[in-house]
Amino acid sequence: MGLRTRVAHALATFCIVMVGSLGISLYFVSDDIEETHVEQVINLEMDHQVKLYRKHADSVPQIGSSLESYVISDVDDEFQMPTYLRGLNPGLHEVYYNFQDIRVLVRREYDVKFVVAYQTVLHEQRLSELRWMILSALMLVVAISFAVGYFISGLLVKQVSDLADRVKLLAPGDTSSVMLTQPEMDEEVAQLARALDDYQSRIRRMLQREQEFTANISHELRTPITTILTSCELLVAESDLPDRMLVRVHRIEAATTRMGEQLQALLFLAREQALGVMEPVAIAECVYDAAEPLQEKIDQKKLTFIVNVAPEIILTLNRQALHTALINLLRNAVQYTKSGFIRVDFSDQCLSITDSGIGIEPAYLPLLYERFFRGSAQGEGLGIGLPIVKRICNHYGWTIKVESMPGCGSTFHIIFPV
Repeated sequence: MGLRTRVAHALATFCIVMVGSLGISLYFVSDDIEETHVEQVINLEMDHQVKLYRKHADSVPQIGSSLESYVISDVDDEFQMPTYLRGLNPGLHEVYYNFQDIRVLVRREYDVKFVVAYQTVLHEQRLSELRWMILSALMLVVAISFAVGYFISGLLVKQVSDLADRVKLLAPGDTSSVMLTQPEMDEEVAQLARALDDYQSRIRRMLQREQEFTANISHELRTPITTILTSCELLVAESDLPDRMLVRVHRIEAATTRMGEQLQALLFLAREQALGVMEPVAIAECVYDAAEPLQEKIDQKKLTFIVNVAPEIILTLNRQALHTALINLLRNAVQYTKSGFIRVDFSDQCLSITDSGIGIEPAYLPLLYERFFRGSAQGEGLGIGLPIVKRICNHYGWTIKVESMPGCGSTFHIIFPV
C-alpha cells in the first residue's frame, strides 16, 4: 500500500477500534440494562399490588396486555390463573410460553400469594433495535473514518506527491537545473527535496564527465580506424598488388569495418544515443547488407543462407539500428551453427532469424541479455551482442523474443510496432 493508503488505514483502524470497543460494550451492556429494567417493572408492580391489598383486601388486580397481576387466597384462585403460572414458588421465574418470554415474580405475604407476570416482548424488540443501531453505526463509522482518513492523508502526503510528480519530469543529465526544493514545503519534505537536488547535481556531473570521455575516446578511436580504411582503399586501387596481398587487405578492411561497428554499438550501449534517422527501409535489402560481412564465414561452413522476405516489404524505422541488431543476431547464428542453415523470415510485423545450431540451454535463457554473458565457449566475442540488440529494441519500442532447444537451433524474433 502507498503512504496515503497506509495513513488512511491507520486512522480508520484507530476509529474502528475505539468506536468498535464502545459499540461492543454497549451491545453487551444493553442486555443487562434491559434485564434490570424488567426486574424494576415487575418489582414496582408487585409492591403496588401488596400495598393495594393492604388497603383493600377485596380489590381485583388489573390485567393488561403485557402485565398481569394475581392475588391467590385459596386453591380456587390458583386454578383461575393460566396453567403456565400455576404452582410457582416465591421468587423470580422465567417462563417460555407460546413463543414468548415471560418473567414471573411470586411473593407470599399475609398468607396470600401475589403473582405478577410480565411479557418482555417489547423489551426484546427495543433491545434488538438498539443492537441493530449499534451495528449500523459501527459500519457507518468504518466507512466515514476511512473516507475522512483518506482525505486527510491526501492533504498530508500532497507535498510528497507533488515532489514525486516533479521528479518524474526530470531526465538524466537534465541541464535545466530545476530545483525540487520549494519555499512552501514542510521541513521533512524539504529535506527530502534537498537530498534529491544534491543527487541530481551529482548525476548531472557524472553524466557530463562520461559524455566527455566517450566523445574523446570515440574521436581517438575513429581516427585510426578511418586511417586504416583509407589505406586499404588505396592499396586495393593498386593495379600491381598480388592476389595474396589483396586478400589480406580485404581481411584488414573487413576487420576494421567490424571494429567501427562494434565501437558505434558500444557507444550506443553506454550512452543510448540514436544510431540514425527514421526512414523507409527495405527489410530484405537490410538483411542482405547485414549478412554480407559474414558471407565468407557462411561459405566456409557450407551453410545454407535463406531469406524469405519479400523485396517490397518496407517499414519506417531506423536503418542503422536494424542493421546493427541484424549483424549481431546473424553473427551469433553463424558462430553457433556448424552445419545446416540460417533462415530469415518476415510475417505480421515480425522479423525472425532461425538457425540449426547448438541451441540454448533453458537455464541460460533469462541471462541472454546480460552484459558479458556467454552461454557457450564455442563462439567468439565479448558477450555484448545480445545486450546491444536488447537495448536497441527497448530504445525504439521493438520487442525481441527467443525460442530455442538444445541441439535443435534457435529462433530470435524482432516484433515491430504496428
